[in-house]
Order: sequence, then C-alpha cells, then structure tokens
Amino acid sequence: MKVLVTGATRGIGKAIYENLSKDFDVYTVARNEQNLLNLNSKGYCACDISKEICKVCDYIKENNFNIIINNAGEYIYGGIEEMSDAQIESIYNTNLIAPVKIISAAVPYMKKEKWGRIINIGSISGVMGEANASLYSSTKSGLIGLTKALALELAEFNITVNTINPGWVETELGNSSIEDSAFSKEEIIDCIPQKRFVEPKEIAGLVRYLITENAKGITGQSINLCAGLSVGC
Repeated sequence: MKVLVTGATRGIGKAIYENLSKDFDVYTVARNEQNLLNLNSKGYCACDISKEICKVCDYIKENNFNIIINNAGEYIYGGIEEMSDAQIESIYNTNLIAPVKIISAAVPYMKKEKWGRIINIGSISGVMGEANASLYSSTKSGLIGLTKALALELAEFNITVNTINPGWVETELGNSSIEDSAFSKEEIIDCIPQKRFVEPKEIAGLVRYLITENAKGITGQSINLCAGLSVGC
C-alpha cells in the first residue's frame, strides 16, 4: 500500500508518518525540502500547497496512491474584518481547495483498484465554531461536508472517506495558536473535560485504524478526538 501524507514534517503529520512508515510505503508533502529529507520517506514532494497544488496533483498521478491523508493546515486568528485578501485565499487554498484537488487526483486510481482510504484532518473548530477563527472554522466545516458527500459517491468502489477532528493538540501549531488567542493555556485546559491536550500519537493511532479492513464499514464520518471538548465543559 502506498500512502501520501501532507504536512508531514511536524506535529500531527509527523506522528502519522512515524506510525504508518513502520508498515507502509509512506510518501510525504511539505514546504521545507530539508525537513522532508530528514524524514527519509519513500518519496516526497516539496511545495507550498496553497500556491503549487498542481505540483502535488501531478505527483499523485505519477505515483498511484491507495491512501491519502490530508493533514496540512493553516490557522489564522483575528476578527473577520481584519483578514486580508491574501490571508483569506491562503487559508482556503491550504485547508479546503488543496484537499479537494488532491482527492480528485487520487480517486481515478482508487476506483480502478476498487479500494482506497481518504482521511481528512479537520478540527473541533469546524464542528463547534470558534470566535475570531472564522476562516479556519469554515474551512474545516467544509472538509466535513466534503467527507459526507464523497463517502456516498465512492462507497461502491470500496473507498472510505472520513474526517478526524482534533481538539487542542500538543503541537507547535497548537501552542502558537494559543499565543494568538485571548486565553492562556491554563484557561484553555480548564475548559477541556479531560484537562489535557490531545497527543499527536493519538490521532496517528486513529488514522492507522481507519485504513485497516477492520474499519471498512466506517465512512462519511466526522470523528471528534478532542478529550471531550465537543461535549462541553
């Protein structure tokens, strides 16, 4: 099985790579070529998916992947009136347009093989909404809608499509988003029922399960992995 993981050099993406590379041929996508080289994956495509998505799509068509993990993401905090055109275009291109185009490029081979797994890494912000992160929330909500529709569209080809929605995760992106917000880490943790951030390896473990045959009946689902945050304080 050949797996493609976007945003694979840090945080959740790196944890997914490290988990799956033990048993699968994992190929990676990220902006920094040196960081990709350090992973020592089976192959890589170095590019900025917000601007060079055609490069990734060509790479997918050349390599025929069975499993796609759309993990790369961007977070912007601030009032909607503060967002520039460049910021709006960048986050939508990265978080929603790129996954759509990546899936579009990968599906023909999956249909031919009558087997595939597509996993989108969303966010609890796409389920619940997040004030002052409307761009981020709306892109992640878009992934959930995309997942449901594609699951129906691709079910007869034995292709499953699911979204994992992490809550606060102990990553560089998670911690930097705290710095941008109006709350301290302690205040945020106090609102999480389990009083902790999710670890990247937990998400990687769920990804591994969803690509197995044991999970073949799970499709079109939006799975919250958030230490109880989606349930309430």
